[in-house]
This record gives sequence, structure tokens and C-alpha cells, in this order.
Amino acid sequence: MTSDFFKYQAQTTPHPLAMEISHAKGSYIYNTNSKAYLDFVAGVSACPLGHNHPKVVNAIKKQLDSYMHVMVYGEYIQKPATELTKLLAHHLPPTLQKTYLTNSGTEAIEGALKLARRATGRSEIIAAHHAYHGNTMGAMSIMGFEARKQAFRPLLPDISFITFNASCELKKITNKTACVILETIQGGAGFIVPNNNYLEKVRARCTEVGALLILDEIQPGIGRTGKLFGFENYNCIPDILVTGKGLGGGMPIGAFTASAALMDLLQDQPKLGHITTFGGHPVIAASALATLKVITESNLIPETLKKEQLFRSLLKHPLIKEVRGKGLMLAIITDNAEITNTLILKCQDQGLILFWLLYEPRAARITPPLTISEQEIIEGCGTIINILNTIQNE
Repeated sequence: MTSDFFKYQAQTTPHPLAMEISHAKGSYIYNTNSKAYLDFVAGVSACPLGHNHPKVVNAIKKQLDSYMHVMVYGEYIQKPATELTKLLAHHLPPTLQKTYLTNSGTEAIEGALKLARRATGRSEIIAAHHAYHGNTMGAMSIMGFEARKQAFRPLLPDISFITFNASCELKKITNKTACVILETIQGGAGFIVPNNNYLEKVRARCTEVGALLILDEIQPGIGRTGKLFGFENYNCIPDILVTGKGLGGGMPIGAFTASAALMDLLQDQPKLGHITTFGGHPVIAASALATLKVITESNLIPETLKKEQLFRSLLKHPLIKEVRGKGLMLAIITDNAEITNTLILKCQDQGLILFWLLYEPRAARITPPLTISEQEIIEGCGTIINILNTIQNE
């Protein structure tokens, strides 16, 4: 199987981890040699209930017995998608009431950018340095990391950048700006949280000049930060909210949500302003609905902050310079990339899955399932500390 993987399946890096998977359950992934790996990554924040959660699996199986794809998005009434969007609205402010379901987070970003330009009649889009919003051409245009996009230029015009948390740069947002798009917590940059009421200030500036504020919650959303949505921590309600990853409970999904007045603009002038064949797929919507119900009807969200404190109490070592992030969106920052690379690879050898971040080479990702137990946290952190001791003594 390994040779076929390299021969027939396109790779994203020269050296993929290439672990062959047998099955996964709860907080563990198992390889074909029956070795168990404690998962501190959760599919890069995409499996908030861990692997094969019974309520999610049952919802998928039940929907499979009824129907799968029947018509392109937005034409037929399909109960799983309708119930999912209704439940999202129930948990969101009144200005965020209508949701467009997509196949991925990056597609939702594309739809949000189109909606902002359609609504304002303006072209300028402002994003943040070191931002990551996906890899399609529009999302890449607002990627704040030139080394990753130079090979694909020319990209979208009229894109400007500001520095996250730099309030002094907000005057760059003017009456020519269609929208400002920010991650509520910067992911690829190293899990940078907003400080000094930064998002409130961005919100005020956008309102002042008539620009829309888009918040990308593809990673921070769906309970990961101690609130259902990250923006709830920062007293800042966006005009357009983008979600994905964890919303699908392990299935591929994206969504962007706005007011009815905004979202209805995609119906006309032109008609079919944003269309997709498989967005809102009933099986995926059933998975997302079950996931959202479990998260909102349980104690998982408040427990996230308690688990964060447990991680922080255990992750103390001379080689750990900082633990960034919020809730169960955390990153260990070491002195240099070599230490981090060694840590991640040795952890995998010893049955613990960590992963890298896109732009911060010193960072090791810790985004476990929200369902992870305290004992599993203690076990995994013990592995990390033991390996750091080994690295320190080499």
C-alpha cells in the first residue's frame, strides 16, 4: 500500500508522514500494525468529538438509508441541511441568521468575499499579514505569506494587508474597503489571540466606514475556545461568519453566515451568485447536525477551558518558551524549528500525534478532540515532557 500511495496519490510535501491507517476511535488512531496513537491534533481541528462518535456515525447511517445527493444546493428542501442552518441561527446573534453551506472552509471564504463585494459595490479587501484562509485563488490572494503564493501569481487585485493586533494600522480601512477579513485567532501564524480589544476596534472602524467584517472561524469555531464561536470571547460580532472543519464532525464542510438581507443578495443580480453541486450534502449535513447537537447539549464547551488549564499546568519545560492559544487551540513554542521537528517526529514514534503550523516553524500544534479525557491529556503531556528531556540532554 505504501508504494501505491506514493505512486498514485498526489502529495503535498516531499516527506509525508505516511502512516497507514487501520481505524480510529475516540481519541486514538490505529495503524495497520495495530499500534495506537493518542491524537492531539483531531484531523487539524476537524474532529471535535473524536473519531467515530456513535451519535455522529448513527446520524450518517440513518441518512444513508434515506437518500444521498439529489439536487444542486438550494433547490430542494432537504431536512438535514435545513435543520443544521436553523440550529446555527439559534446559537448565533440575530444579525447572523442565514447560512450558505459549502464543501469546505476555503469555498466558504470565496463565497464570503464575493458577498462582501456584491453588498458594498467596493473592490478593496483587507486581510492580515500571516493570515491563512485556504488555498483556492481567492483565499490565497488574502493569504498573508508571500513565499507560499508567489508561484501562483497573478492573484486577485485590490488586496491590502494590516498587521494583526496593530490598532495603529486600522486607518488603512477606508470608505473604499469592501471588507476586512481576519481569523478570530490567527492559526498558521502561531495561534495568535487578539489583544487590547483589537477585534472590537476593527469592528468599530468597519462600521464607521461602511466596510463589512468577515471573521474566519474555520479553526476557532465549534466550541474549541470555550465558546461555541471564538468571536464570543471578544465582544465582536462580524457581518459574515465563516466556519468549517469541526462543524462537520469529521466530514468535509464549510459555511458562511450573514443577515438575511445580505445573504439574499446572492439570489439575484446576478441570479446564481454563488452555486455549488454538493454544498449542503444531506449525509454531511446530518453529521454536522449531530455534532453541533452533542457540543451544544453537553458540558464539552465549558470543560474546554478546564482542559486548557490542565495542559498549561503540565506543559512546563525549559525548552517550551510559550504555550499560545485559547481553549483546546494551543501551540507549544520552542526555541527553534529543529527542536519542534524532533519533538513532533519522536512523539509519533512513541504513539502521540502532534503536528506543525503553517508559518511558525517553532510551533507544535495541540488541537485534540474536545472529548479528550484528563487522563489522556496527562498521558500525552507526559510523553512530550519526556521527549523534551531527551532532546535537552542530547
